[in-house]
Amino acid sequence: MRLASTHAAVQRIWTVHLRPQTGGPALTCPRCAHSPVLPAASARSAALTHLARHARADTLPGYLRICQCRALGCHWHPRHRGCAGPVLLALTCDRGGRAWRLADACAACAAAMSRTAVVPPTLLGTGRAQPAAGMARPARTTPPFDPAEQQRVREMLTYLATALPRFSSPAARLLALQCALRADHHGQIRLPHGFLRGMRLHGRAELWLELEHAGWLHRLSRRCSPVQAQLLDAAVLHQAPGRTARIRAAQWALRPAPLAASPGLPCALRLTALALAAHSTAGAGGGELDALTRQCGQPPQQLEDLLDQLVRARLVTAWHHHHDSGEVRWELPAHSPPSEDAAREAGA
Repeated sequence: MRLASTHAAVQRIWTVHLRPQTGGPALTCPRCAHSPVLPAASARSAALTHLARHARADTLPGYLRICQCRALGCHWHPRHRGCAGPVLLALTCDRGGRAWRLADACAACAAAMSRTAVVPPTLLGTGRAQPAAGMARPARTTPPFDPAEQQRVREMLTYLATALPRFSSPAARLLALQCALRADHHGQIRLPHGFLRGMRLHGRAELWLELEHAGWLHRLSRRCSPVQAQLLDAAVLHQAPGRTARIRAAQWALRPAPLAASPGLPCALRLTALALAAHSTAGAGGGELDALTRQCGQPPQQLEDLLDQLVRARLVTAWHHHHDSGEVRWELPAHSPPSEDAAREAGA
């Protein structure tokens, strides 16, 4: 919990509104005088970029940051046990995407807010990523996971849970993850057909259309090989890790052992396995049910069914939903990845 200090409290809350009008929505910000009119397809990206620009400009040492919703009487979420954990940047979408808020919030309050995702520090960085003050480096003794790649994928899944519409399909989320991690510093993507075949996404034109309709990217050509696209989500362009490090994370996301699901399994099951792998350490894992449902694009009941399928595929040994805390915990097998017969059984 952050206690009061002798320092004057600094408000770190930024909000923008997208107000519909003729010619496209206008972006309004209480801290800025102008209200530019935006193309509807890029309005969401422009709003997130505007918030990120304020956050980078209004930097503050970690010891001076406080949970802003606590300072305002905790009006942003239901009552819970109180502030706890580190102060994070929480991004909240409201009014069907017409209002966006970026604010400092402790981990407990951020988890209690609806339609909210924690913004990874790497998405706001402008240079080489540095470990946060007071945060221990990931332990080197937790194979088979690579902590750096695992964390990068977890952060991107968290971001995409807010940046993409809730109804985005699991296949589109898998594709968006690879695009975000593999894009160059101009936001351009080149995915060979062989790569898409390996993901079992080749010829799935509807997935590209889905991401285009969400205003997240634009395909440069329908017939070129490899497939080329331009990211419209400007916030992704400011990722602190270099492209080489991000590509390593993209490769880890394809086979996150020991939760490496067969490419022949349904995309919903593969995305769920990836989300669990991103929230696991050696032998076990856990996460908030609400956060997992947003990252997997599934309602809670469907997510529980997918967890049962992962158990049948022997990718997960057991799982349990702790209703009091809203947390899901799971155990992972210690043996080698499951056989193709187990994979077919899970997908049946």
